[in-house]
Amino acid sequence: MSYDDVEIEDMEWNEELGAFTYPCPCGDLFQITKADLKLGEEIARCPSCSLYITVIYNQEDFMDDNKSNRNSKTLTSSKLPQAVTVA
Repeated sequence: MSYDDVEIEDMEWNEELGAFTYPCPCGDLFQITKADLKLGEEIARCPSCSLYITVIYNQEDFMDDNKSNRNSKTLTSSKLPQAVTVA
């Protein structure tokens, strides 16, 4: 059974570990990587004890970072005002 359910927004990104982390009662950190999230994994485990948490997140947010970056660039450029010639 999961120790707790935690929203991804309540976790912190740890650049050194390359993972989202959340404090474990044992003093270590629950960890889950972006790659795990892309695969649909929702369990963040503590490396020091047997506890784990269920991470609540939207898998689509982690599916294809490059695709979402392309879409945001397209949307941004399409929202730019068009030049208007005044006679």
